[in-house]
Order: sequence, then C-alpha cells, then structure tokens
Amino acid sequence: MFYLYKLGTLLLLSLFLSGCSEKDVEASSASQAEKTTKLERWYSTDLISQGKEVFKQNCAVCHGQKAQGLILPWNQQLKDGSYPAPPLNGSAHAWHHPLKGLMFTIHNGGAPIGGKMPAFKHKLSTEEQASTIAYFQNFWSDKTYQAWLNRGGLN
Repeated sequence: MFYLYKLGTLLLLSLFLSGCSEKDVEASSASQAEKTTKLERWYSTDLISQGKEVFKQNCAVCHGQKAQGLILPWNQQLKDGSYPAPPLNGSAHAWHHPLKGLMFTIHNGGAPIGGKMPAFKHKLSTEEQASTIAYFQNFWSDKTYQAWLNRGGLN
C-alpha cells in the first residue's frame, strides 16, 4: 500500500512539474524570439539587392563575392608595402568607420587614406555607392552592426 501511495505522489508531482515546465518553455521561447528579432538597419532589402549587383561588378574582384576578402591575413603588408583589400563582411575593420567615412572611401578611393582602392565617384552614383555598403553590411552580425551604431556609425 505504501508503494502505491508513493507511486501516486510521484505521478502527481510529475504532472505538476510538467505543467510548470511547459510554462517555463513558453516563457523561454518568447524571450528567445525577442533575442532573435533582427536588428533594424538603415537600408532596405531592395538596396541590398541593388548593392549585390554593384558589388559583384565593381568590388568583388578585390574584396570577394561575399565581402570576405581574398588575401588573408588582410592586415599584413604585401611585398610592395601596401595592404590587401580587407574583408568588408564584419570580420575586419570596416565596422569601425561611420557611414560617411565608408562613402568617402568608395567615392574618393583609398589613396587619400594611404590605400590603393580606385575612386568610384565617376563610375557609381551616390545611391549605387550606398547600396554597396548596404550589401556588405548585410553580412554583419547584429552584434557587429550594434557596435558600429554605438561608435556613431550613422553619423
């Protein structure tokens, strides 16, 4: 009899705990959904699509199809004293530069800052230049994008 009493108590306790467990799982799922909500970005999906084509035609030859960089490590000098084109996908230093700085570099090239990148001011419109940035920022994690915002990225 004692054994049946113990078994019944365990069954009731299991049912009680499973009810609590479901609520905990629901609450955990809700908070997880909040965490996975995509951070709002300054650009649209249309701008990313436009940027993908502009990037492929003008930038991928040096920066890679998905902005991953082609020569690694990107931060070590080449034999001629220059540096390779860096990854722009959030794994290098591009996220340290505000939007205006990124636009300046695309527009005027890398020479003003000691690089070799050509200027695109006569080849790409301002919108095409911005779409290029939208394309490569699309590869940035929310954490990297948030760090960029915190550094004044939109200034």
